[in-house]
Amino acid sequence: MDLVEGAACSIDVYEIREPSPLLVGLATTLLSSARRVESAVKGLRDIKHSRGILDDCVEINRLENQADIQLAEAISWLFSHGQDPIAIIKWKEIFEMIEMATDSCEDVANIIEGVIIENG
Repeated sequence: MDLVEGAACSIDVYEIREPSPLLVGLATTLLSSARRVESAVKGLRDIKHSRGILDDCVEINRLENQADIQLAEAISWLFSHGQDPIAIIKWKEIFEMIEMATDSCEDVANIIEGVIIENG
């Protein structure tokens, strides 16, 4: 949550008034990942039915890989579309924070998988 809050604060501090479609795409990926984390954590209440939990974890991993690609595309776009250097720094920071939040979701998924293995 700190990374999401940090990105939101940066958007405010940098006075970004209109999000880029690239940011919306990355944020949508993060939202999907967070929803899968929520589903997996709730699933731990009934660990006997771990297949659904593992499916969530696999999807979280896929979403994190997707976010890596989206981040690379966003940074590439920043440098190839003649943005001024200050704008590049601002946007790059925001994109990276959102992508790091998807990394955190994957970290949680890895822990959940470990719990299932230990208790399966």
